[in-house]
Amino acid sequence: MPTVAVTDDSFEADVLKSDKPVLVDFWAEWCGPCKMIGPSLEEISEELGDKVTIAKMDIMANTDVPGRIGVQSIPLMVLFKDGKPVAQKLGAAPKSALKGWLESEL
Repeated sequence: MPTVAVTDDSFEADVLKSDKPVLVDFWAEWCGPCKMIGPSLEEISEELGDKVTIAKMDIMANTDVPGRIGVQSIPLMVLFKDGKPVAQKLGAAPKSALKGWLESEL
């Protein structure tokens, strides 16, 4: 399953009310490390799509949710379960590290 784009307007329905865990990648077009992990997140989404939804939120186009959550640095990945943030990872990492971290939190 490919990653899904979420917005301030869709965040509640797509993330908080999801029936499975959702990993939200907070990113921006100008962020080099964000672009580096993008392809890895797409691959992980295909590999773990039955267990978790991987969503991406552009913090430049959507400022409300990142502001409420307190996003100060990117890339920031926040895992939500049952509508609550349960884990987060800041910064770029190799695919194997990202996938290992995510699997350990599911």
